[in-house]
Amino acid sequence: MTEWVVQLPDDLAQRAKSAGLLSDVVIQRLLEEAMRREAGAKLMQLTAGLHAANIEPMTEDEIVAEVKAVRAARLAPESQGKNSNQS
Repeated sequence: MTEWVVQLPDDLAQRAKSAGLLSDVVIQRLLEEAMRREAGAKLMQLTAGLHAANIEPMTEDEIVAEVKAVRAARLAPESQGKNSNQS
């Protein structure tokens, strides 16, 4: 568990405390929500970039073929290494 200290303006700290927002559980929830929003914003930026690049969407068959190719490429060095050690 990480412990940290945050400095806030007195009025903000008092309002947050009065609203029940300064507990560990609430701060954790607020941080997790902020991180989800940030991830969503990044995803939307990537999506906009793909749209702007005019890249055609892949079909399900194309995606499956790409996944299979990547898996095969990852397994190839392992199987080659095993074969060369057996010599």
